[in-house]
Amino acid sequence: MQEDTLTATPVVQLANVERAARTLDGVIYKTLLQHNLGLSDAYGANVYLKREDLQVVRSYKIRGAYNKIAGLSREQVTRDVVCASAGNHAQGVAYACQLLGIRGYIFMPAQTPAQKVSKVRLFGKDQVDVVLVGATFDDTYQAAKNFCDQRGSTFVHPFDDLAIVEGQATVGLEILRDAPAQIDFLFMPIGGGGLASGVSSVFRQLSPRTRLIGVQPLGAPSMQRAIANGQRQALESIESFVDGAAVKCPGELTFQLCQELLDEVALVPEGQVCEDLLKMYNEEGIVLEPAGTLSVSALHQYADQIQGKTVVCVLSGSNNDITRMEEIKERAMRHQGRKHYFLVTFNQKPGALRRFVNHVLQEGDDIIQFQYIKKNNKEKGPVFIGLEVQNPHDVAGIQQRMAAEGFGYEYLNGKQDFLSLLV
Repeated sequence: MQEDTLTATPVVQLANVERAARTLDGVIYKTLLQHNLGLSDAYGANVYLKREDLQVVRSYKIRGAYNKIAGLSREQVTRDVVCASAGNHAQGVAYACQLLGIRGYIFMPAQTPAQKVSKVRLFGKDQVDVVLVGATFDDTYQAAKNFCDQRGSTFVHPFDDLAIVEGQATVGLEILRDAPAQIDFLFMPIGGGGLASGVSSVFRQLSPRTRLIGVQPLGAPSMQRAIANGQRQALESIESFVDGAAVKCPGELTFQLCQELLDEVALVPEGQVCEDLLKMYNEEGIVLEPAGTLSVSALHQYADQIQGKTVVCVLSGSNNDITRMEEIKERAMRHQGRKHYFLVTFNQKPGALRRFVNHVLQEGDDIIQFQYIKKNNKEKGPVFIGLEVQNPHDVAGIQQRMAAEGFGYEYLNGKQDFLSLLV
C-alpha cells in the first residue's frame, strides 16, 4: 500500500508553467497541432494531433527533465543528477545534461536493448554515464536511489515532481495557443501521470469546458484503479507491452492532480493499440510507439460522444523498436479476431490430421502454426495449432466442428504469457 501524505492538492501555477516555457525556449520543438483528415472523417469530428512524436528526443519527456535540471541550484549541480529509466525519460535527462553541461548518471535495467542504450549515450555525449544494473526496473530504481543517497546527488523522477509536471504542462500551453476553436475533448496517455496532470492543470484554468480524458493500457490500469478506489495502491502485476505507460503505481503528486482534474480515465486493450499503431503508420505515415498511440485508440470508445466536436489527441512519443513490429502485427490480428490459437487433443492414429483439415477447417482457413511431438504408448497427444481466418466470426464454426468431430481443445488467445513462449 502506498501512503499519501499530502493533505491538499497542490495547484500548478500558470506563471510557473509560462516560466517553464521560457526555460525551454530554444531547447525543444514547439510541435505541431495538426488536423488529421483520416481520423476526422472516420469519427465525424475535427480531430487534431499534438505531435510530440516529433519532439527533439522523439517524446515530450525532455520538457520536464530539462525544466527540472535547469532549475537546480549550483550546489545541487555540483553533486550531479541521477535518473532510473528504460526509455524516454532516460533520453530526456541525458539530453538535458548534455545541453546544460551537468554530469548525469542514467541507470537502466541490465537487459535494456542496445539500441536504447546507444540513444541515451548519443543524447548525453560525454556528460552522462549509463549504468546497466538490475533484472527488473524496480531493482534499477532502487540502485539509482542508493547511489543518490551515497553521493548526495539529485534524483530526477520521471513524473512525481512539481518541476517535471510544470515542464510537461507546457504541452497544454502550446495546444491552446494553436487551437483554431474551442476544444471539446482532450485525450492524453497516462503512465505515472506527469503529462496528464500538467496538461490538465493548464486546461482547467484556461479551457475549463474541455472534457479531459486520460488513457491507460488495459493491462496497466494503475491511475484508473487509484482514482476509482480513492487511493494509490501498487498493482501486483501489469502487462508491460505498452512500456511507456506501464507503471505499477502512479505518483503521489500526479495521483492527486489527476484525481481532481480529469473527467475520467479510459482503458484501451493492447491489441487495439497495436491495430491503431499499424493503421497510423500505413495510412498516415506516422511512426508511433505503443504509448504514443493510446490517445488515438481511445477514440473508438468515444465515437458517439465526439461526433461534430473538436478533439485533440496527444501523440506522446515515437521511440519504437522496429524489431517489435512482428509482435505488434500479431497482437493486432488477434485483436481483430483473425488469428486464433488452440491446444487440440489428437488421436495418435494415422489420418487424424487429415480429418482435422477436411472436417474442421473450411476454405479460407489457414494453418499458420502446428507443433506436435508424438508420444509413445499414448493414445492421444496435444497439438499446438495457430489458425488465420478471413472473418472473425469464422472461429465459432471452427470450435463447433472440433467438438462435433471429437477433438478436445483449449482456446489460448487470452493467455498471453503462454502464447509469448510459442508465438
